[in-house]
Amino acid sequence: MPDPGPTSNSAYRRVLLKLSGDSFTRPGQSGISMEEVSKIAAQAKRASDRGVQLAIVVGGGNIIRGAHFSKAGKIITQATADYMGMLATVINGLALMDALENLNCPTRLQTAIRMEGVAEPFIRRRCVRHLEKGRIVILAAGTGNPFVTTDTAAALRAKEIEAEILLKATRVDGVYSDDPEKNPHAVRFDRLSYEQVLRDRLRVMDLTAISMAMDNHLPILVFNFTKEGNIERAIAGENVGTLVGELR
Repeated sequence: MPDPGPTSNSAYRRVLLKLSGDSFTRPGQSGISMEEVSKIAAQAKRASDRGVQLAIVVGGGNIIRGAHFSKAGKIITQATADYMGMLATVINGLALMDALENLNCPTRLQTAIRMEGVAEPFIRRRCVRHLEKGRIVILAAGTGNPFVTTDTAAALRAKEIEAEILLKATRVDGVYSDDPEKNPHAVRFDRLSYEQVLRDRLRVMDLTAISMAMDNHLPILVFNFTKEGNIERAIAGENVGTLVGELR
């Protein structure tokens, strides 16, 4: 099947969407809310139906945060805690896969840690082929390595599959100069350079992910995914958040 290219309703041919574990549950709660997962799945399906090739990197913080777990009296090492966190992303990936397929959306789950009983191993060429065939690909287990965040995994996978943009889904409508919930005078940025994000340590993604994006000229859009239709608007190139990239 030939690459269909961009549709009239999209600014991008292929995108990578980064979902944190918090996306899978209600604010302030843990575990998985299938109501929240279904909302994400519905938006993802509509984007895919428009011809956009969509890969999704999922986090696992709603189930376990490796960084927090490793501090529990040093009983569990950080490396082990990080592997536990990677397995949590697979659980989220399975939930999202079934939610998508329940909407008759062809989906594949690939993991960086081999577990053929539940998912395919991540192989770049296979992932790209799935995307070209119109399947949504969910990417779980980070990079398969401890001490690496799912933000960095998202930047890495985006470049591997030649995504044109990395969409960072959050519960706020962009990047602010300070925490808007604590500082009513915090200013929202429409555009930021990679250098400013790194210099001011703004809360976009971890610094390794930002550096990787900068080195590879990968734009990042930070937006509020909880507003209905925002995933589709982001893919269509509308101004729905803060764009981090090379300012001209």
